[in-house]
Amino acid sequence: MTTRAINPAGPIALESRALIPGPAAVTAIAIVLAACYLNLVISWRQAALFLVGAGAGVVLYHAAFGFTSSWRVFISDRRGAGLRAQMLMLALTCLVFFPLLASGSIFGQPVRGSISPVGVGVAAGAFIFGVGMQLGGGCASGTLFSVGGGSTRMLITLFFFIIGSVIGTAHMGWWAAQPAFAPTSIVNTLGPWVALGASLALLGGIAWFTTVAEKKRHGRLLGGQPGLSEPARTAGVRRRVEGWLTGPWPLVAGAIGLAVVNVATLTIGGRPWGVTSAFALWGAKWFAALGVDVASWSYWQAPAQATALRSGVLMDITSVMDFGIILGALLAAILAGRFAPVWTISGPSLAAAVIGGILLGYGARIAYGCNIGAYFSGIASGSLHGWLWLVAAFLGNIAGTRLRPMFELPVEKTRTAC
Repeated sequence: MTTRAINPAGPIALESRALIPGPAAVTAIAIVLAACYLNLVISWRQAALFLVGAGAGVVLYHAAFGFTSSWRVFISDRRGAGLRAQMLMLALTCLVFFPLLASGSIFGQPVRGSISPVGVGVAAGAFIFGVGMQLGGGCASGTLFSVGGGSTRMLITLFFFIIGSVIGTAHMGWWAAQPAFAPTSIVNTLGPWVALGASLALLGGIAWFTTVAEKKRHGRLLGGQPGLSEPARTAGVRRRVEGWLTGPWPLVAGAIGLAVVNVATLTIGGRPWGVTSAFALWGAKWFAALGVDVASWSYWQAPAQATALRSGVLMDITSVMDFGIILGALLAAILAGRFAPVWTISGPSLAAAVIGGILLGYGARIAYGCNIGAYFSGIASGSLHGWLWLVAAFLGNIAGTRLRPMFELPVEKTRTAC
């Protein structure tokens, strides 16, 4: 995910924010009508998942819950609040996922985890994705919520993200043939409680490491985000409610919110949250409309992908949730008074968006997912490929962070008195 391009100066005092009731009401009505349509035409589950996606858009926008920016500031400046929030998000989700996945169902709904092979394709794809995160300015969900929030640069990243995803599906057969171990779930091999203990220990160890590294560099910890502004904390109930509507939210709220989103996705949809398979589907339909025979590619001959390619996009759970993220972020941006697209972009930044988008799309496909589908949902499912994805993507982020100055993109550093 990305830092908020449409609010580069950071949080705005609550008094200076302008709630925009007209556009906000229109957006909210559009979300409700879309959910009603999905309920009538497809199913209540599809409608519910669309609303979960919209909720995710609100959480992502207001908490500015970043993978891309959080990893970059730790790499460049050893500030680890964002990484610690990610570990909290993962721990909370594992606490719910592991017992549910071990049981195999909830309320009669079968559930399955995001379990993929552990091999060369995952390592290479995650590294490529990591580089793309820093050049493109966001990850998969970050691209969507930034687009919904009004970032025109991220529209470019999203377009080439989709193109890169289709290219990845064209090469998927070759990558799948590379050395790999079979898909492995520690929930199945170790049992849910041993697997949970091991996962929580690893997540806690990463959080501890970021704390030690930050204190060693700076002498003390710096909070993630201030959360609600002081006027919002000291004012009456109405002002506090407005504060939650306009943001920003603390990182902890973002971690809890995204954990709820993934748990809701699992319980309603029967599988964890994902983002990028929809991009490949959208792109494949574009290519097919232009006369490219994508249906003959091995990736699109698998039963699930072949069905998705033949069906409308609204039948696809991931697509519906992605549309929800965009609309939810749009609503959040309007309520915060921050929806103000900037249509100018420098040449180097444009080049980075194009290159980064292609790398994001290609990497996500060959790695069986992105920071949501492979990292978040993979680790929360007990899949070993999620841990491999984390390591390889972090290395890619290191490389991408070093490349950013070449494209006139900033690399954050803590200001010191001198």
